[in-house]
Amino acid sequence: MSLLMFLLGLVTGAIALPIDEFNVYNYGASGFGEIDDSQAFVNAWRDACIVRTHYARVIVPEGTFLLNPLMFSGPCNPQSIHFKILGTIIASGSPESWHGRDSSQWIAFKDVTGLNVYGSGLVDGQGMHWWDQSCRYHPKLEGCTKLAPTIFKFISCKESTLSNIYIVNSPQTHVLILNSKGFNVDNVMIQSPEHSPNTDGIHIHSSHSVKITNSIIGTGDDCISIGDYTSNIDIANIECGPGHGISIGSLGKNRKVVMVEHIRISDSKLKGTTNGARIKTWQGGQGNVRHITFENLAFDAVYNPIIIDQNYCDVSGTCKEEKTGVKINDVVYKNLYGTSSSKIAINLNCSKYVPCSRITMENINLVSVQEGNQVTASCTNAKGTEVGVNPGSCFRN
Repeated sequence: MSLLMFLLGLVTGAIALPIDEFNVYNYGASGFGEIDDSQAFVNAWRDACIVRTHYARVIVPEGTFLLNPLMFSGPCNPQSIHFKILGTIIASGSPESWHGRDSSQWIAFKDVTGLNVYGSGLVDGQGMHWWDQSCRYHPKLEGCTKLAPTIFKFISCKESTLSNIYIVNSPQTHVLILNSKGFNVDNVMIQSPEHSPNTDGIHIHSSHSVKITNSIIGTGDDCISIGDYTSNIDIANIECGPGHGISIGSLGKNRKVVMVEHIRISDSKLKGTTNGARIKTWQGGQGNVRHITFENLAFDAVYNPIIIDQNYCDVSGTCKEEKTGVKINDVVYKNLYGTSSSKIAINLNCSKYVPCSRITMENINLVSVQEGNQVTASCTNAKGTEVGVNPGSCFRN
């Protein structure tokens, strides 16, 4: 063999490394949506995780697969493990199926590096029965549910992705990214009815270097919510609505110390949402929310297009005044425009003890969704600068 042929062989091998595939049908899955296929998924994942190869792929082919709560755990031997969903995965519609199990989760991945969940399929949490017994909407119902399953949990996953997938009707949050680093979400569609309780689209907590891009999210709660101990979050090209908007928080409940920084939310559209660009913190908390950018956002009939609430309370008027709070500073609002469905289009409700500072507003134009009506700006205990802002002036005091 010539040296050239040998080198070409090395290049070809580097490009076409073998991929071991594990089809759940080969492990006994029925694909009819009436029999529990959980064990077939567990066995396929087990073999994909332990195989000695660079890449492994679990395949969920066309068909309908009924799954009970599952945990897919690592670490795994392959440097990249793919979970390809081509069919439909459904949860049991009965909350009784979670009796004796962790009622906070349905499908979870834990301690996996190089995980890629994707496909043209559908994942349906069948949350309707959970919503019917939610304490949020039925507080007087005996045995009402405070905690319901999340469709996808990614726990302590590194350099991983979720992409090209359709996720619907979660009993509670649709996607949770927890204690993870280097996680990308791209081209996902998440949908639940507008009045479904606590159905956040994507929630990020204790995670770093997360990107969420090119996605359509409409739910009964935040399209995307950012929790505590998060940093370097980049959210772009999102279509949000219905829902509560894109929110940082709530943070600092029960006097917790907060650290959220370097968050950028840009190039997105929000339609018919309760909030637009929101930061919310509880009184009594400590720590910082800083280096936040909201840029190039379009609002269509949004009730609170720009809002900071440093006095957040789950039941308005019931939380006592505290002399400590989470410090909010270095927040930029740039190139934001559209319509407000409330009179107050800009509302910065900051703490008199820990005021918001270094707030920058530039090139903002918000008008009423009702032609002829006027909107206003209300800024309390907030300091900053503004250029080209309508309505203004926010920082006149």
